[in-house]
Amino acid sequence: MHHAELAASSCGSLVPTIGGQQAFVPDPLPRQIDLNLEIVRQLVDATGAVGRLAGVGETIQNPRLLIAPFLRREAVLASRIEGTQASLSDVFRYEATDLRGQGHVRHGDVEEVINYVRALEYGFDRVTQLPISVRLLNEVHTILLRDVRGSDRRPGELRTTQVWIGPAGTPIEEARYIPPPSNMLRDLLLDWECFANEQSDLPTLIQCAMMHYQIEAIHPYLDGNGRMGRLLISLFLREKGILPTPLLYLSAYFERDRQRYYDELFRVSLTGNWEAWLMYFWEGVSEQAKDALNRARTVRTLDGQNRQLLQDRCDTGNGFRLLDGLFDSPIMTVALATRLLGVTTAEARRVLDRLVDAGILKFDPESWPRLYFAGDLIEAIEAPLVVEQ
Repeated sequence: MHHAELAASSCGSLVPTIGGQQAFVPDPLPRQIDLNLEIVRQLVDATGAVGRLAGVGETIQNPRLLIAPFLRREAVLASRIEGTQASLSDVFRYEATDLRGQGHVRHGDVEEVINYVRALEYGFDRVTQLPISVRLLNEVHTILLRDVRGSDRRPGELRTTQVWIGPAGTPIEEARYIPPPSNMLRDLLLDWECFANEQSDLPTLIQCAMMHYQIEAIHPYLDGNGRMGRLLISLFLREKGILPTPLLYLSAYFERDRQRYYDELFRVSLTGNWEAWLMYFWEGVSEQAKDALNRARTVRTLDGQNRQLLQDRCDTGNGFRLLDGLFDSPIMTVALATRLLGVTTAEARRVLDRLVDAGILKFDPESWPRLYFAGDLIEAIEAPLVVEQ
């Protein structure tokens, strides 16, 4: 660990821990911060981008049409930072068939992504009843690690032993970062919880960026800390009412250059320079808000075109209902369509075939069960960054 540099940090201190090493303990989060003109401009840009995205979310008749696919994209990218290899199509295929172990991706990777989806969905509902808090963290963390890698590392419980950060198998002496000893977690998390909930003159996006850094620096769990920290960004913005419809996620930004993400977090600990971290964080907020806005427009346009196709073909209500269902499940099976529509298997197959004839779906004749793909929708969600100024 960079002991000499961290010893001089202006936002934390070193304390003794196991193996004769020293752990970094971040100071309580500052309640005031001075901003120069450049960073204020970045904040204004990020705030405006979030506001425009929030406006789109509020005008959608059925926000679920966008929430479900965007959330799954975030889950894939957030988990990929931790080493999973699952793609968005793998997740949709898994949810459609629930056939574990199919394909080239380890089913455990997909299940980690699915857990992230479940944890976020639970958190979005829970923050309407419970503030950002250690209790909320523990509840969400339990879901995140249930029956997947890390499930043996006390899900939902704060760690009681020292951990350190480095490549797998790295001894503590060679760790890049050693977070606080476990006996200091309660006090650190109490301040973090107060910061997240107290009335503050700080803009919400400042609070969000600082809250995210602090939870990463504290590292409260034996496993899953990175995913929890990224998940909390979305929960925080939802709880504060900044983005009632959860369409903004930053994992795509972090994942694109994950080493820079780690370096920017560590630089705060080394230097106490909040401005550099805030600029980096808000750059991601602006970029991803604009990307989400354009993705939302693309998806809405595609939905409108597909509806027009069905109208031109005088399709029945079941065709339109299945069209809505594709946003939750862009990869569909006859069994899934049967459950979704509440019809017989034969009728579900007929509805699927009508969407194939209309060019909305394609099917894989080699798959079993037969898989129907909304390829244009998957591409719109999974495509690389599409930011337009």
